[in-house]
Amino acid sequence: MQREVPSWMSDAVFYHIYPLGLVGAPVANDFESEPVERMAVLNDWIPHIKQLGCNALYLGPVFESDFHGYDTANYYLVDRRLGTNQTLKDFSRNLHHHGIKLVIDTVFNHVGRNFPPFKNLQSHGEASIYKDWFVDVDFTRQSIYGDSFYYEGWFDAYNLVKLNLRNPQVIDYLLHAVAFWMDEFDIDGLRLDVAEIMDKDFLAALSEFCRSRKSEFWLMGEVIEGDYRQWANDYMLDSTTNYEAYKGLYSSHNDKNYFEIAHSLNRQFGYEGVYQDLLLYNFADNHDTTRIASILNDVRGIYPLHAILFTMPGIPAIYYGSEWGIEAVKGAHDDTMLRPPVDVIPDVTALPLHNFIQQLIAIRHQQSVLKTGVYRQLHVSHEQLVFSRETAHDLIVVAVSQSDQQVDIGVHMELEDGEEFKDLLAPQYHIFSSHNYLFINDVLPFGVRMLKRVSQP
Repeated sequence: MQREVPSWMSDAVFYHIYPLGLVGAPVANDFESEPVERMAVLNDWIPHIKQLGCNALYLGPVFESDFHGYDTANYYLVDRRLGTNQTLKDFSRNLHHHGIKLVIDTVFNHVGRNFPPFKNLQSHGEASIYKDWFVDVDFTRQSIYGDSFYYEGWFDAYNLVKLNLRNPQVIDYLLHAVAFWMDEFDIDGLRLDVAEIMDKDFLAALSEFCRSRKSEFWLMGEVIEGDYRQWANDYMLDSTTNYEAYKGLYSSHNDKNYFEIAHSLNRQFGYEGVYQDLLLYNFADNHDTTRIASILNDVRGIYPLHAILFTMPGIPAIYYGSEWGIEAVKGAHDDTMLRPPVDVIPDVTALPLHNFIQQLIAIRHQQSVLKTGVYRQLHVSHEQLVFSRETAHDLIVVAVSQSDQQVDIGVHMELEDGEEFKDLLAPQYHIFSSHNYLFINDVLPFGVRMLKRVSQP
């Protein structure tokens, strides 16, 4: 079955929550305590998400797991540290009532050591009916945990037991779980953890299964590096994480070198760009990366960075709290600081970064050219970048600067004399083209101009 990207994706702006962290759940699951409906507090975040302008939620792992959610113990049960299946069902209903799509994080590459089929393998050894559910089970040697057999883990993490995604029983089990989630929680899509190392035949089977049940279902895979088309194509996924652009966004500002992100955007989306027809998932940070407010050498760069994020081709996303500048640095072996509890949403109306992002999202929703327009690079220097998004009827020119000084930027474009442009971020500002030239003046330090063509002679 060939891929048809869900229609709602072209206007999607994601908010990303890691629930076990946000609600302050215990680090370890004791598998004995009564469920605590901590996740119910996420309902209080819906007005904030909607007011920011996001219309889709990427919700981190929610199913019963050993520790962090990426070590699943039960695909059919919401983690007792978050609540019950009814808690998630009510939350999904509330999201959809407010026009927000729900995409959940899924882990099909591996499971935790408390996954019942793995417990059965521990108990019954070679007689276990599940011995072929896992990769490279070898009864001639022990695991690092002292099991009477060896098995393959996720890289060197043997608390994450790799599933055999070529086993028909495993495939049926996982697809049945997806059907359960669709029916029980009315989800709109899946984010697939470590998709880049998953069996591609399984991804194709998953895609066909999901589309056969829900044509507007969206599949996005975590891919750190490689050709994204290996996973996002007609027969597998709709999208992947855009880690190339993620890296370029922050390092171009840290190095005062817009040539890096300009190269990536042009390679991906420019003339003959390799991903012109893909809606990749774009982000400034997430649950695995240092927060953007902490990684930037000069935090003022956070403004032009987000201007690029919300005007470049693809699907933009915000990770909870980063819209008001939460800081956190990724640890060598611990991501806890990246996934903090948030007891109270601050008064965001007084926070300039939040208000700027809210303005960017509103403009994106209002201006279809930012969602479907062709990307063209117009000017690049170490401290300034100018590009356009253009359709047959609309044109927006985006100019960003990371200079300490106010600057003027001139760009050559095929324009008639007297075409008028107004700044969507500052409507009182307007300029006119002259001799195939657009003179963009008074760009503030670490400033942005978003110029929409409003009239032609």
